[in-house]
Amino acid sequence: MTDMMTELSRHAAGRRIHRRQHRKTDGRDLFLYGYAPHTLPLMAGEDLQTVTGSELRWHPLRGEWAVYAAGRQNRTFKPSAAANPLAPSKPGAPLTEIPFEDFELAVFSNRFPSLYPDAPEPGVTDIEAVAAKGACEVIVYSPQADGSLATLTQDRRRLLVEAWIDRYQVMFDAGSAFVLPFENRGDAVGVTLHHPHGQIYGFPIVPSPQQRAVQAFEDGYDLAKEVKAWGDAYWINKAGGLISFAPRYARFPYAGWICARDPVSGPGAFDETQADGFAHLLGDTVRRYDAFFGCETPCMLSLHAAPYGRDGKFQFTAQFYPLLRAPDRVKYLASVEQATGVFTVDIMPRQAADQLRGAI
Repeated sequence: MTDMMTELSRHAAGRRIHRRQHRKTDGRDLFLYGYAPHTLPLMAGEDLQTVTGSELRWHPLRGEWAVYAAGRQNRTFKPSAAANPLAPSKPGAPLTEIPFEDFELAVFSNRFPSLYPDAPEPGVTDIEAVAAKGACEVIVYSPQADGSLATLTQDRRRLLVEAWIDRYQVMFDAGSAFVLPFENRGDAVGVTLHHPHGQIYGFPIVPSPQQRAVQAFEDGYDLAKEVKAWGDAYWINKAGGLISFAPRYARFPYAGWICARDPVSGPGAFDETQADGFAHLLGDTVRRYDAFFGCETPCMLSLHAAPYGRDGKFQFTAQFYPLLRAPDRVKYLASVEQATGVFTVDIMPRQAADQLRGAI
């Protein structure tokens, strides 16, 4: 078991960021990030077991990889508030994934991973397959069991940005080819734990959509230049050198993207002003969705930074995909979308931008 305190090289709004690393009894890592060093004592009695067993198989007709992870079938599913595994542990109660009484922000290796560092070689030989080596982490935004990016303070969102940046570096150093921080929000997206959190996957391969994006940027596509050329009709908000906007080629109704006006390849390339602006727009975008749809909007968020070693001309985006096409109307991804990848979008992006811009 290890317990190590580190001060990160990047700061947030002039404040130091500290990281405490704890090795759990089943060998998984837990990292506690905060503006103050985390010094609370470990609560005794932790006894968890990680479920593993997965592989990547190639789909020759679609030209893409899929993860087969049978161990995830029995993962935690909508536990009671008393059994919330993402909450701080409390005396006299069963320990959670975080065996401390309090924390600012926590990251831990998933108990039910699709990808993990010591994944074995595949057991099949008659189909193209590779070991599912990589990482699957859970990032817990807050010790409070409710809330969202919209309700977190700006300081807490800035801490989240710095934690993401650190996890990018750690996963790349460990050999990941592509790192994807993401969040699923709401029952319609399939969320099974409602405590505010996201996940981070470190892939051993570059997935097909990201590989195509790399090629597009290397072939000369300039997203930031194009967004500027679209003009204010498509923007939603601006902050700190970044802009949130409805892309003219959105695949979801009310899709909202964030990118830097002067492009960067990933959050690690942000300066202080850009990091502040990004943190603000994360909360602002979710607030606008909730105000426009009149509910806690079911939504997917993913951060698209350059794969390892492919910074070059790559331009970072954060992409929001709401699963509503109107208040109380779910956007179902039915046969046409699933079979062809050709999405039917129910509202024009310019109208979406107008409505979201006026939502708050």
